[in-house]
Amino acid sequence: MSGEGFVRVAALGELEEDTPKRVELEGVPVALVHTEGEVFAVNDICSHANVSLSEGEVEDCQIECWLHGSSFDLRTGKPSGLPATRPIPVYPVRIEGDGPDAAVLVSVTQES
Repeated sequence: MSGEGFVRVAALGELEEDTPKRVELEGVPVALVHTEGEVFAVNDICSHANVSLSEGEVEDCQIECWLHGSSFDLRTGKPSGLPATRPIPVYPVRIEGDGPDAAVLVSVTQES
């Protein structure tokens, strides 16, 4: 653990560009996404259909639910495509270190 509720969830090199990775943190399912030079962490459950977002596609800083096609902004969690109308939680991410071994830390105790 690294203070303020941040927990190491992966090494940066473990995250493929534009490929969501599901992790569980303190009982909370989280989708990690490395895209556009940043790492984002959002709740892994679609607010519309209760399915895993980490099984969906990532494009233009959006994650799309594979079941009905709802899209969510990775920066804000806001839905950008129907049928979802409720946002998903977004969690703060910290990167400690450099290169592929850099630690990716997430806090699910605070939303960003």
